[in-house]
Amino acid sequence: MKILLVDDHHMIRAGIRTFLDENEAYDVVAEGKTGREAIELYKETKPDLIISDIMMPDLDGIGMTQKIRESDDQVRIVAFSMLSESYHIKQMMKAGANGYLLKNCTESELDAAISAVMDGQTYYSKDVMQSIILDDNKKPEIKQRLSHEIPLTTREMEVLHLICKEYSNAEISEELFIGMRTVDAHKRNLLEKTGCKNVAGLVIYAVERNLFDDL
Repeated sequence: MKILLVDDHHMIRAGIRTFLDENEAYDVVAEGKTGREAIELYKETKPDLIISDIMMPDLDGIGMTQKIRESDDQVRIVAFSMLSESYHIKQMMKAGANGYLLKNCTESELDAAISAVMDGQTYYSKDVMQSIILDDNKKPEIKQRLSHEIPLTTREMEVLHLICKEYSNAEISEELFIGMRTVDAHKRNLLEKTGCKNVAGLVIYAVERNLFDDL
């Protein structure tokens, strides 16, 4: 089974690949960091299964799935995301995904999801199904999106505060005594948790929620 992994976080791709490489039935043929890169890799490798994040730079997982489905209804696509919000789940389903898993799933659940979708079934984790069932079928207001489901850590709040004060990565690194790579990792986590597409979106997110008194 040829598998294409798509996630802009290297450590997440590495973690999934480590698990998949233990099974001789799985062959990870390529890894992509963005939706557009994934489309090119899909064309080159013709995988049987695509495991993809949703929030990515350039083109998100929903857009990637829509593009691939325009020409291929056979490849199986499983969303692998931190986003448990019903709106994103339904958008991914509408785009043509065969399954949806949260990133806190177990290895056995990932294996079960792969087996199900490759057998022609759909697979949605218990938490995902619960989110769909409880949904009121309306797109959530921006001030409600993700803030309760994926709370920010203390360090992420500190980084977000400095982003809002227009600190550069280097200045954030110096202010918080952390490495540049760590700063970049926190920014990526902030974008994924909040659903924002860029730094400007993060500032709007913080201002709308009155997260900081000095903004």
